[in-house]
Amino acid sequence: MKAISSRDNANVKRLHALATSARERRSSGSTLLDGAHLVQAALDAGWPLREIAVSEQGLQRPEIGAIIARCGALPALQLTDPLFAHVSPVDSPSGILAVIDIPHARMPKGLRESVLVLDGVQDAGNLGTILRTAAAAGLKEVLLTPGCAQAWSPRVLRAGMGGHFCLNIHEHVQVGEALRGYPGQILATGLGAGARELYDCDLRGPVAWLFGAEGQGLSDEVAALANGLVVIPMPGAVESLNVGAAAAICLFEQVRQRRADGRA
Repeated sequence: MKAISSRDNANVKRLHALATSARERRSSGSTLLDGAHLVQAALDAGWPLREIAVSEQGLQRPEIGAIIARCGALPALQLTDPLFAHVSPVDSPSGILAVIDIPHARMPKGLRESVLVLDGVQDAGNLGTILRTAAAAGLKEVLLTPGCAQAWSPRVLRAGMGGHFCLNIHEHVQVGEALRGYPGQILATGLGAGARELYDCDLRGPVAWLFGAEGQGLSDEVAALANGLVVIPMPGAVESLNVGAAAAICLFEQVRQRRADGRA
């Protein structure tokens, strides 16, 4: 393990750039995993790590020591606590970081199973939470329009808590092209003519779920793809739900129906 104590070190500058710059992540094709849980999730999923970095305090933690032992001959950097805080993508440094390559998911073709479409979701916490929910609900394909936050940014990864490693995440997708010929329902949430309550819908077959940005909702282009509109019943005095909560309710109502039908 290589010990580093200077901010002028090239490795420190590189890690700091990955933590803070979307442009650097795009140009290098790599990103940071922050925290023992996320690094462990990557290892459990067989996701290849390029290198790890640990803080002095992190070395004292048994769970981080176990990860280091598991990584074997993987390149490893030991940073002083102040340096680790400098390169950490979060306000409360976790003690361990890992560098991974950002996968290049191909444009999905011939989609036949349920799929999640996110249109302009810009909040990193919301995006990561929705990706984790999709993974928990058993979905495999996620399509993100160009207006979404960078799916593989450290903050989205941290919120996703390992869900990324169970999904095929397609960014900058032209959704109309991807869903051309889709055999199932294409559903959006919202009020409007012909909207049905979620719990009255038959969700046992494949569904392409469309969810829009936190404030603006779906763009006109994506909304026009829907062949059905659903509304989540809310008997309480609340006008709307956070997009993450709405996605979770819809996806797990589909899980419930499919389980009752013996399909999940």
